Amino acid sequence: MTEAVIVVALLLVAACATAAVAVRDPVRQSLVLAVLGVVLAVLFTVLQAPDVGLSQLAVGSALTPLLLLLTVRKVRRRGRRAPDGPAGRRAREGGP
Repeated sequence: MTEAVIVVALLLVAACATAAVAVRDPVRQSLVLAVLGVVLAVLFTVLQAPDVGLSQLAVGSALTPLLLLLTVRKVRRRGRRAPDGPAGRRAREGGP
């Protein structure tokens, strides 16, 4: 019974890791990474390492995806600004 649960958990980890690599959108990728963190926490708990599972749950499924989402948000905000240089200055000042 225990071996079957370990095999299922390992298959879920492999599927989630493959999905995290296959997804191209950074926002969706961070959400898949959060799911992967939860699945890894379950795997660690099944393997009788609950302390590592709790750490993985906190870091892998909460903090890391949150930091990635905040970074993507900041980068996208910066990309909307007018570029620096002569053309960017003219666009900001309203000139030709």
